[in-house]
Amino acid sequence: MTMQAALVILVFSGLLAFKTTLAAQHVIGGSQGWEQSVDFDSWSSDKSFKVGDQLVFKYSGLHSVVELGSEAAYKSCDLGTPVNSLSSGNDVVKLSKTGTRYFACGTPGHCQSGMKVKVNVVSADSTAVPSPGSDSSSDSDSGSSNGSDSGSSTGSGSRSSSGQGLRASTGYILAVGSLVIGLVWAY
Repeated sequence: MTMQAALVILVFSGLLAFKTTLAAQHVIGGSQGWEQSVDFDSWSSDKSFKVGDQLVFKYSGLHSVVELGSEAAYKSCDLGTPVNSLSSGNDVVKLSKTGTRYFACGTPGHCQSGMKVKVNVVSADSTAVPSPGSDSSSDSDSGSSNGSDSGSSTGSGSRSSSGQGLRASTGYILAVGSLVIGLVWAY
């Protein structure tokens, strides 16, 4: 009976580890990063951004990141009342709520030339890939790599430029490993 209890505990531990590793890091613009030459609408069109994921903005000193508070500000490139401004060149923004987030480059003229991205954040258990043109409520919770209290973190690299490829590989390993160990131990 104690072997069965141990097996159940191991399986649930593995499943818990799997669930907590589903978050992804999305390097905005992929391998090119946050640069003017990237078509951000095309880049984001096949991405699914979920609560718990992180956006990573990698760029040179010529750029910055400004989070805008509304779709109107995003469409008109009104950088006058930003929700947040980031400038480290390796900024990390945690997606902690569902809704739409709007980001633009703060360098004069760059937003107008297309250096902006709209991110639709869905719940962590959602399987739908959001369309970049869909409308949702605005979400202003953000963070940067500067260690602010908004749940941000700094990463020296990304797990995947698309946020999809390595999304849960650690979780799979832990879940399968726990199951195998539990089965071997039970018999």
